[in-house]
Amino acid sequence: MDLLSTANAHFGFNLFKELKRIHDGNILFSPVGMSTAIGMVFLGTGGATASQLQKVGSFFAAHAQTDFWGQSSKNTETTLSDSALEGQNVGYMFLSSVSTLKEESEEIHQQFQKFLTEIRKLPDDYELYIANRLFGEKTYLFLQKYLDYIEKYYHASLEPVDFINAAEQSRKKINAWVESQTNEKIKDPFSENSLSSSTKLVLINAIYLKGKWDREFKKENTKEEEFWLNKSTSKSVLMMAQYNSFSFVFLEDLQAKIVGIPYKNSDLSMFVLLPNDIDGLEKIIDKLTPEKLVEWTNPRQMEARNVSLHLPRLEVEDSYDLERVLVAMGLEDIFSQCEADYLGTCLQSRLQAQKFLHRSFLEVTEDGTEATAATGMAFTVSLDSGCEYVHCNHPFLFFIRHNESNNILFFGRFSSP
Repeated sequence: MDLLSTANAHFGFNLFKELKRIHDGNILFSPVGMSTAIGMVFLGTGGATASQLQKVGSFFAAHAQTDFWGQSSKNTETTLSDSALEGQNVGYMFLSSVSTLKEESEEIHQQFQKFLTEIRKLPDDYELYIANRLFGEKTYLFLQKYLDYIEKYYHASLEPVDFINAAEQSRKKINAWVESQTNEKIKDPFSENSLSSSTKLVLINAIYLKGKWDREFKKENTKEEEFWLNKSTSKSVLMMAQYNSFSFVFLEDLQAKIVGIPYKNSDLSMFVLLPNDIDGLEKIIDKLTPEKLVEWTNPRQMEARNVSLHLPRLEVEDSYDLERVLVAMGLEDIFSQCEADYLGTCLQSRLQAQKFLHRSFLEVTEDGTEATAATGMAFTVSLDSGCEYVHCNHPFLFFIRHNESNNILFFGRFSSP
């Protein structure tokens, strides 16, 4: 795995552990979307702020204490109302005097650039968009060098808006952009009056996926079944079913199974980790590490097996204000007016992050997956002796991976219909 996919796996798993502590029920987020947003913020920071972003984002560069701009930094007097979501360079910005970036800190940004370029080359079987944009106060002087690097590495441009005189109009404009990038699945990420005249910058990552399964579930096999929240409580759910060959591994020590469900052309796959026991998911999570998850789903570890697969039709939507979670993970300075160091973003008044929001949507049907943060034989009860039975009728983990880069697009826990 390269630096980015390793960082993505570690960050996603660490974030999941924090979300699990404070959030009951289903969980859904986009690790690569969140990592991209953190990368864009990291690009414009220095000193202790950059070190915290590097640590929380798991951007394990060769020299962990060197910021991107190659300057040692104390807190510069530089206030950002900044949001990362889910997911015109303008001429009035001026060049700064910051020095050139350090090679060791540039590597992670180069890998984001490579990944975002690769995603654009996926075949027409998918609709997968990852879009980044900055909405900045039109009178605020952002550093041209920062904007140039943001465009180079993250394919993001700055759109000037009038937060000072028209904050509500600017909010509606930003919401409309997010809605257009997510096929109208994510609406109004910024609530009324959430942005104000003091807002200087809104940083957005939006990701949208619609993909068809390589072997679709036949609709006539979908039946109403019980999904067990625990050993005594169940809810009715529409359960899809098919019998086919899938990548499979049985984890003897955890008494759990993982099945890989490919999308068209196998560019993407959904992996489901299902404990044998109805109440077994928490025990598995306690023992789980990102290294183990990567190892178990390595193509060399999994093998093609005949699988009787039952998978619920899913529709999960989640929204998080992540300030408290990120602070708990060690990202404190970006939210502090006194401590935040955005030396590479601007040279004006002191900048700080006001919000860090993330919204995601996932729908899994017989045809495939629609997410925003895919012909099989008919199911039969008469199974051959070599068949594996994966009946997802109790809580499980799942994630969707871009197989070439090993980057995790979406990660979640499904515990209740």
